[in-house]
Amino acid sequence: MVIFSVYVVNKAGGLIYQYDNYVPRAEAEKTFSFPLDLVLKHHDEKVIVSFGQRDGIRVGHAVLSINGVDVMGKNTGEGKDILEYLRDANNYPVSIRFGRARLSSNEKLMLASMFHSLFAIGSQLSPDVGSSGIEMLETDVFKLHCFQTLTGIKFIVLADPRQSGIDTLLRKIYEIYSDFALKNPFYSLEMPIRCELFDQNLKGALEVAEKAGNFGAGS
Repeated sequence: MVIFSVYVVNKAGGLIYQYDNYVPRAEAEKTFSFPLDLVLKHHDEKVIVSFGQRDGIRVGHAVLSINGVDVMGKNTGEGKDILEYLRDANNYPVSIRFGRARLSSNEKLMLASMFHSLFAIGSQLSPDVGSSGIEMLETDVFKLHCFQTLTGIKFIVLADPRQSGIDTLLRKIYEIYSDFALKNPFYSLEMPIRCELFDQNLKGALEVAEKAGNFGAGS
């Protein structure tokens, strides 16, 4: 089974920790002749496919590299605008690698804040008082699991829908947070977690959970 990522959000909705445990690589690379038979556009500091699908390349995929060199946002590795570069017939044939756009640090911060708001809305919509808020969201490719402590810290895990034992894993992560962040004399509450022992123990817990398919009390 697979655990994709872990997020820790403070009680104000700020992202204080994030770790990508496994990032699926759904990428496609192809050599094109002029003119390019895909329609590309700028979107959120990236260049994405807006029309045309072929050979594993999908609408919404971003340009990741050109001729084996990773791009930098909207520009090639040499600093040229990607769209302008691909309009020039002299640059063909050209090899382009497409894939799902990776989230930037700012995007992760924004999404953590948005989930914090959704969590609060979920609590307010409850027909009864004392609702726990959102504990799980499910899609066709992953499940989002959330555990909120009494102090308002949220621990979020994105995992394969078939992965079991996530509730126990979430509480294990809380235990690691208590032992290696809160007890660290250099750590300030509500601030980003930068602690090597926290990182090491979190990774160890995720490895055990994945290998076992669940995270039992005896692990």
